[in-house]
Amino acid sequence: MSAPVALVTGASRGIGALIADKLAAAGWDLTVSARSEGPLQERAGLLSAHGHAVRAVPADMGVEEDVVRLADVHVEAYGRLDALVLNAGMGSIGPFADFPARRFDKLYAINVRSGYVLTQRLLPVLRKTAAGERGTAKVIAVSSLTGVAAEPLNSAYGASKAALTSLCETLNTEESEAGVTATAVCPGYVATDMTAPLADQVDPGAMIDPADVAELVVALTRLGRSVVVPSIPMTRPGPHLWRA
Repeated sequence: MSAPVALVTGASRGIGALIADKLAAAGWDLTVSARSEGPLQERAGLLSAHGHAVRAVPADMGVEEDVVRLADVHVEAYGRLDALVLNAGMGSIGPFADFPARRFDKLYAINVRSGYVLTQRLLPVLRKTAAGERGTAKVIAVSSLTGVAAEPLNSAYGASKAALTSLCETLNTEESEAGVTATAVCPGYVATDMTAPLADQVDPGAMIDPADVAELVVALTRLGRSVVVPSIPMTRPGPHLWRA
């Protein structure tokens, strides 16, 4: 069987870097993408040490031309796609009463629209891969528990993640019978650079370990076509179930 192939966005650091490393260690060929070329190329070099193909494609998920180019470069390089991991995202919080609409637009563009455009562009190759020897192709989106249960100051971020989760669920209704399935992984606060400003409110040591999020994402790639997992919430231990 040919080596499986994944495309991982937001792969230069944090959860995305861990996902890419776990996939490369498991024998996957990769396309990795992030906005900043320097850190991305450095990460690609580390991933290449596993001995499998790694293509680094810098792309700004807020720029549609970059998103389309990323998809096209991947298809040209590999001609197949076993897993599309939508990990790139932007975080921003603030009171509902005065959260700037322009910032909401940017959150939506990066957290939702880029994933929509990228999945749509790659759907033909996902279908083709699902019809092949492995019988399935996965879309896995790193969403958020704030898109499941509302949190103060997260009106815009939570709305964008709820939309991303809905995108995955709707994709399943249209494509899962042909083997293309989607899962939104919805963690609460994860100890990454994005949540560092919250350290005075939530101890980073009490947050979810990003390695556990990455492990769950990679586990989903091992499932066959007989099951659809629309979404998975992940919360911190303690009395705050369904809270980030």
